[in-house]
Amino acid sequence: MGLSLLGDRWAMLIVRELMYGAKRFSELRAGLPGISANVLTQRLEELEASRIAQRRKLPPPASSQVYELTEWGYEAEPIIQQLGKWATRSPEHDPTLPLSSASMVMSLKTMIDKQRSEKMVARLGLRFGEETFAARLAHGNFQIWRGEIDAVDVTFIADPRTLAAAIYGGQPLDTLEASGALRIEGNRGLAERFVTLFPLPPKFF
Repeated sequence: MGLSLLGDRWAMLIVRELMYGAKRFSELRAGLPGISANVLTQRLEELEASRIAQRRKLPPPASSQVYELTEWGYEAEPIIQQLGKWATRSPEHDPTLPLSSASMVMSLKTMIDKQRSEKMVARLGLRFGEETFAARLAHGNFQIWRGEIDAVDVTFIADPRTLAAAIYGGQPLDTLEASGALRIEGNRGLAERFVTLFPLPPKFF
């Protein structure tokens, strides 16, 4: 039954893109390179029919249509996280490929190491272009949501791919900053510690 709901190509990725709030059709396409408008329309209609997602019209002055998950749709998050964690062991997994903001955020929630982070308490901000996320880390409990960055200890300003290069690719923060791809505001030591909290599991050979 589960595969009949989310097993079609792109369906689970669309749900992932909506996991951190409502998005316009154009925003979904931007976060899913390679999907055609026709396929996206079809998958959204199927997700609506299954009561996983729904449409809503924003109030004026925006007055545009957005898609969002239903309460039941949000319950799919641990399923997508577990599948993503399993997939990182693939010999074909490449952490340097382009990532959407939602994909990067879910990756952080999925891959954070409880033991490494259990003694760390911090408030963090992530700025990916116009999208902003706030996070709270306290003794291994990691929460992150899309919203305004306010009263945080450190903020990372980059595109998702650059942040992935620092966290999963081992790129030094100094190097990324020197290239202009990354900017860090706030507690530098905290930033350097934070990027070490997400070890990738060994590949399956």
